[in-house]
Amino acid sequence: MAKSPKYSDPEVLAKIAGITFRARHVVEGTISGQHRSPFHGFNVEFAEYREYSPGDDLRRLDWRVFGRTDRYYIKQYEEESNLRCTIVLDASASMRYGSGPLTKFDYAATVAASLATLLIEQQDPVGLALFDSQERTLVPPAATQAQLVRIIGELESARPDRETQLGPVLKTLAEKLKKRGLIVIVSDLLTDLESFYDGLSRLQYRGQEIMVLHVLDVDELELPFKDLVLFHDIEGSEELFAEPWAFRNAYRKAMEQFIEGVQSTCGGRGIDYLLLRTDQDLGDALSHYLHALEKLQPTSGRQKHS
Repeated sequence: MAKSPKYSDPEVLAKIAGITFRARHVVEGTISGQHRSPFHGFNVEFAEYREYSPGDDLRRLDWRVFGRTDRYYIKQYEEESNLRCTIVLDASASMRYGSGPLTKFDYAATVAASLATLLIEQQDPVGLALFDSQERTLVPPAATQAQLVRIIGELESARPDRETQLGPVLKTLAEKLKKRGLIVIVSDLLTDLESFYDGLSRLQYRGQEIMVLHVLDVDELELPFKDLVLFHDIEGSEELFAEPWAFRNAYRKAMEQFIEGVQSTCGGRGIDYLLLRTDQDLGDALSHYLHALEKLQPTSGRQKHS
């Protein structure tokens, strides 16, 4: 039996299966009434092919492609992209830390792979941006199985390194993304926060909706060490030999203020925020979060029948 891709966790995928991942606000494009579109009456532009799924309009089958491949494909148009999502994943050196079986990067990459799988199953275009001090990889959004394979391949080949400079990366990304959509940022946010907030502002100015998934290790939250510890700056060369018990309370208070500050700032800007601890069951955490988002969405004209 073939080995499953490293970051495609069947247990996580099973717990989020069937949940519709929707944008909270208006996005470009619509399909089957799932998402509201701000554009009506414009000519549609061909975007790409995707494999036929039961329920698709048979008139949209491309028989020439079938003749060449013996497989059923339909044409997908820009207007039909109900949610265009780009996952922005922190691949800096600080993400290498992990006190349990998963490092922060492993955990974050599993988040990215799981959300990408969910979006592809919804036939929504999804892309990936890997960054540290600069953008390393940018995979433009697409809604094909080949795209999912490419995204997971990029995640598996990534090697967290260098400093985190999220702010400038977001500003650059804002200029590159020409279409409005959803930006999902997955990071420990151990970066210059003022620059980060400036980057968020730039993305919002360009009409992007944003979600921030804040990944932290339990050690970073609780500082559980009891003996003398040599603390090493994983993104630099500084070291500190100290007794954690002497400053544990102050540290925890500072960490609480850090998290509350980010959460408050995001909330004040209409940005969804979720703290993810690497000792949490990821499937449960994502399922709970996505269900909560689902309940906040309007029905877009669809009625539920009992």
